[in-house]
Amino acid sequence: MTAMMGPTAASTPTETQPRSPAVAPDAPPDNAIGGVGESPQRPDATLKVTGEFAYGSDLWMDDMLWGVTLRSPHPYARIRGIDIGAALATAGVFAVLTHEDVPGEKVYGLEIADQPVLAIDTVRYEGEPVALVAADHPEIARQAAKKITVDYDVLEPVTDPRTALGHSGSSQIHGAPAGEVSGLSRESAHLHPEGNLVRHLKVRKGDSDGTADVVVVGDYEVGMQDQAFLGPEAGLAVPDGEGGVDLYVATQWLHVDQRQICAALGLTPDRVRLTLAGVGGAFGGREDLSMHVHGCLLALHTGKPIKMSYNREESFFGHVHRHPAKLHYEHGADRDGRLVYVKAAIYLDGGAYASSTPAVVGNAGTMGCGPYVVPNVHIDAYGVYTNNPPCGAMRGFGSVQAAFAYEAQMDKLAGALGLDPVEVRVRNAMHEGAEAPTGQVIDSAAPVAELLQRLQAMAMPAENGAELDLRRMPGGVSNTTHGEGVRRGVGYAVAYKNVGFSEGYDDYSTARVRLEVVGGAPHVTVHTASAEVGQGLVTVEQQICRTELGVDTVVVHPKDTRVGSGGSTSASRQTYVTGGAVRSACQQVRERVFELARAYLGHPIHDLRLDAGMVVSAAVGTLASLADVLGKGAVEETVEWRHRETEPIDPETGQGFAHVQYAFAAHRAVVDVDVELGLVKVVELACTQDVGKAMNPDAVLGQIQGGSTQGMGLALMEEIVIADGKIKNASFTDYLIPTILDMPPVTSRILELGDPESPYGVKGVGEPPAISSTAAAAAALRAASGKPLRRVPVRPDDIVGLS
Repeated sequence: MTAMMGPTAASTPTETQPRSPAVAPDAPPDNAIGGVGESPQRPDATLKVTGEFAYGSDLWMDDMLWGVTLRSPHPYARIRGIDIGAALATAGVFAVLTHEDVPGEKVYGLEIADQPVLAIDTVRYEGEPVALVAADHPEIARQAAKKITVDYDVLEPVTDPRTALGHSGSSQIHGAPAGEVSGLSRESAHLHPEGNLVRHLKVRKGDSDGTADVVVVGDYEVGMQDQAFLGPEAGLAVPDGEGGVDLYVATQWLHVDQRQICAALGLTPDRVRLTLAGVGGAFGGREDLSMHVHGCLLALHTGKPIKMSYNREESFFGHVHRHPAKLHYEHGADRDGRLVYVKAAIYLDGGAYASSTPAVVGNAGTMGCGPYVVPNVHIDAYGVYTNNPPCGAMRGFGSVQAAFAYEAQMDKLAGALGLDPVEVRVRNAMHEGAEAPTGQVIDSAAPVAELLQRLQAMAMPAENGAELDLRRMPGGVSNTTHGEGVRRGVGYAVAYKNVGFSEGYDDYSTARVRLEVVGGAPHVTVHTASAEVGQGLVTVEQQICRTELGVDTVVVHPKDTRVGSGGSTSASRQTYVTGGAVRSACQQVRERVFELARAYLGHPIHDLRLDAGMVVSAAVGTLASLADVLGKGAVEETVEWRHRETEPIDPETGQGFAHVQYAFAAHRAVVDVDVELGLVKVVELACTQDVGKAMNPDAVLGQIQGGSTQGMGLALMEEIVIADGKIKNASFTDYLIPTILDMPPVTSRILELGDPESPYGVKGVGEPPAISSTAAAAAALRAASGKPLRRVPVRPDDIVGLS
């Protein structure tokens, strides 16, 4: 039996509980009994496909007010004054707040507290929150916000990360600070008191001045990608009447949200309680705060529940995006194609505020050579403040940008050597026992060569036959071609990604597991604060409980801050870390049940297990039911679980045990390109990936397909277009994402080469396919068009040579 507690199966709302559709859990489906390694139905599946699942934007309460944010129209400006009088005088308006109404810390941030809750004296990006309005109708709130007068002194925005640092051009391979290398431009005005540099990571291994027989050099660029989740930012803040507040919000990291909200409100954690609302996708974009503090401020100020829900345009301004990047690479190899050195300078545009830029820089730099054995490494990675929209976490997290560049370099190296692109990768492939650029020894399976070779051995899709099906041609449904000018291209790429938090971060998760008898049958409740954002964690939590405790009925408690932190739903870490916590809590519950069973039976038995609600001995057979052993009691354990420690890397060399685990994936992309019109049809994406252990095979394939789709989107169409710091396409009309008509078949082959350090041998699954797919698709486009295509997304005019 599957059940899920929370807003999707709500009881009668209380005064402090938001209302949402009350739907009883379904009867158990035929495949509901499923442990680790099976694919049981998700507990939220029926509710989602029937439209009955309550997302954050569906929450409501009687007598609630609507909150609206006034945002800056300028990327960079000083605030000389704010007049809220006309807005406050509007009928139906209950509050208008500015930075002066923030009672606690006025700035917040994931890693660096540098972002104002509401702009104080400067706005640093278009869309920065300046003021808040609460009214009894959303349209009244919006119209009142328009009446707020802000006196801006508009300044010239800083929009290029190299200019922001005073670096010019791509020749600065060693990335020395301004003043140490000639050819540098004057550094732009400081956007923050500490300057425009968020982080400079150096990786130095071997001889930085090595020489090689064959050298290839390239400059590359990655555009700003949006997470494009379907459910916009939303939440409901409910004052408790005693100075505290309950916040129901769609997020990725409840406890870090709580920490930042408490600081801004000047309240202790027991007075700021968070519950996860239904999340309509995340991909990193909900790791930072959006309406969280704003809704709570308004709720505490008015004494009424406050609902805030962004529309699609506001959502583009209300969350971070993928860092755009400019990258310069130099690869040197011997005549056999074996790498001698890699040098790189990587510039990541962090936008106006830091968010998770330091960690993104860490990933881009430490994994900047790709999954290859490289004896000599010289990498400089920079995270930079500009007046572009803030950038932070997105699936792939720094590795996507680096992989696009280093895989293009590997293709260029293969061309210079006259080698097959797969062969040059296999010759340099990372393997178990190899050293990463940080000096860390890879101590679990690293099947880079095997993934590539399996991929190459997979059958290729058929060519178009004599009888053309226009639906299969690029632009064919519009009758733009009957095959003339269409060329096929094939591209390969392989990449890797760290799993979990790195560089000495205290990465842990908490799980509470309770076993009791309800209605004569054993019943398990699992309680974590680990956010379910659509990836299926709630299913995995149930599977682990069934496997470890032998109980069919597992209820997932609402995700909230009444249990210890589950960490962020990011970095492909939840199945590993929260899975480890749930497993450990189950094991402790099981041991206590065995103690109770021995007491119940009156003699010691040591070969016990739990199976189908029974206590079983391998030697004797069934001994007792859990109902007999537990009676009216319950066994509950709470566990805080950590993976093995990592360590901060050396600030001058980048050496150290930086990452707890690496996950590997490879892609082959097959495309048909109309080289005369620049139109593209992706014919197939094939992926091979080592997942360690397929905890839920259907979910694994779903992650591979979803990651491949996002990676293909970045290669072909997805980009937030920025001009002078302003977003030009803040809608899903103009920001293009792949539809079902754009998607090719995604053929997947998985390896299960378990990691001995992780629970069940599992490896992170969600991010690697989003990394190698972009590079593979771009490689296929190069093969078909013959153009260098050094920037993604690739536009039609790049292919036909107009840009």
